[in-house]
Amino acid sequence: MSLRQHKIAVIAGDGIGIEVTAAALNVLKAVEARLGTFRLVFDEFDYGSARYKATGAYAPEGWLDHLATSDAILFGAVGDPDVPDHISLWELILPMRQRFQQYVNVRPSSVLPGIAPHATAAAVAGLNWVFVRENTEGEYSGQGGRTHVGSTLEVATDVAVFTRGGVERCMRYAFEVARSRERKLLTVVTKSNAQRYGLVLWDEVAASVAMDFPDVKWDKMLVDAMTVRMVQKPHSLDTIVATNLHGDILTDLAAALSGSIGIAHSSSLDPTRANPSMFEPVHGAAFDIMGRNIANPVAAMFSAAEMLRWIGEEEAAVLVERAATQSICGGQVTCDLGGKLSTVEVTRVVCQMVERL
Repeated sequence: MSLRQHKIAVIAGDGIGIEVTAAALNVLKAVEARLGTFRLVFDEFDYGSARYKATGAYAPEGWLDHLATSDAILFGAVGDPDVPDHISLWELILPMRQRFQQYVNVRPSSVLPGIAPHATAAAVAGLNWVFVRENTEGEYSGQGGRTHVGSTLEVATDVAVFTRGGVERCMRYAFEVARSRERKLLTVVTKSNAQRYGLVLWDEVAASVAMDFPDVKWDKMLVDAMTVRMVQKPHSLDTIVATNLHGDILTDLAAALSGSIGIAHSSSLDPTRANPSMFEPVHGAAFDIMGRNIANPVAAMFSAAEMLRWIGEEEAAVLVERAATQSICGGQVTCDLGGKLSTVEVTRVVCQMVERL
């Protein structure tokens, strides 16, 4: 019997991204060996800040064309204390999101058994949210510039671009996610009281798309009020859709409420599947703990599981998720979750559970 084969582009990137990506690859190899029904072909790249400092570019010419031949992209992190963040972001992550039309970013957030939620938000215990973040336009469209640089007349603009087509495809995906979940509940996050053009369009598109989903109950929240609701009334929420900037901020709050950003994972998806989608933990490069073998690899493992699900390996995805979750339930975790294990030790535990489950 021939094995199903998937070509995976691997970009470990910077900082702890290198460590947790190595952990995720070990788990992927373990589940591949355990099931014996598919084969992952890893295409590993050195795209990152070290390459930028050595050559002046994060990636070689034609890198996006090369990545386009992959079935999926597994990404670690990007960032370096010596490189301004806007350079690293716009040289690596955002070009992939835009070129490959990864127009939704999906970030689940839940309190897993064995994790104590944030002390000031104990009411979030048991929460289970899914955020759908618009991922290619809005506040991160890249439109704007600076003139009269260095003078007292200097002007800097960042133009938030919202297109009806871009908003609608994201909104429709969010309603579909809400429909697929038990509660069939969607909250649309906006700020249309102050942003009276782009986010009024956002509201109008939400109301229009909702007509195609009569079985989904939906409501609307201003983003500032949403932060309060997430803390005070977490169980009133289920699926949340937000703009690029608002989704970026709210999902980090959700990760903190869930107990640790070390378990927060994400998928940047092209739902049309015309381009490769990207899967990554959201904790960043965290250079302050780089090389200390204490980074939590679980977010990278959960990201790898979502990648497996996306490429059609559901059984493998469930196995990885169960193994990583059981390590947490058993207290076999890194220090951010109150444990004493190293990155390598947690990886070894999860691989052993993959073999046993």
